[in-house]
Amino acid sequence: MEQSAKQTQKAAYHHGDLRAHLIETVRLLVEEKGADGFSISEAARRAGVSSAAPYKHFEDRREIVRAVALLGIKRMRQQMDDAAAAATGDRLAPITALGLCYARFARTEPGVFRLIFGLTEGRDEDSEMHALGTACEDVVKREVRRVMPEGTDEEEIARRAYMLHMFVHGHAFLEIDGVHDNEISGDVEHALMADIAARVMA
Repeated sequence: MEQSAKQTQKAAYHHGDLRAHLIETVRLLVEEKGADGFSISEAARRAGVSSAAPYKHFEDRREIVRAVALLGIKRMRQQMDDAAAAATGDRLAPITALGLCYARFARTEPGVFRLIFGLTEGRDEDSEMHALGTACEDVVKREVRRVMPEGTDEEEIARRAYMLHMFVHGHAFLEIDGVHDNEISGDVEHALMADIAARVMA
């Protein structure tokens, strides 16, 4: 049985992408133990590879954790794009949908969500991470721009997008940290996000 499991793990990466297999293994460990709660050797064991295998693709622990964060940002942006595109209802529905999507991502992948915003050291010098973060911000600005009167200057669009992010980001962390006593159902959260959108975009 144990030998069969090892053979299955080896097949998974020999016939696929070892780098992607390691990143997914580390992502699961981040969700289970937090970004600082495991070692590369533990990740290698969990992935069913030798302790040296990760270093064929990553220079060090920080690099593989960064890769997990980068893919997390890409997933979040794609989900935000999809949520806005699928939103129906009033003119603020896409903005409401973005808020709900952001909070849902935080609840679904709390470890990765914390990791994304925890990798602040050297972020300004990390052009790839900076670009991906900006791409997420641009989704919000795009939807704000669609609602605002034609000719609204970009500074005002950025200001309102930032206000929306302030509210939703705070809500997301309150949710995953469990520091409030409010019982927030799906309908209540939707109403909150719609209210925030209406107030900020008034």
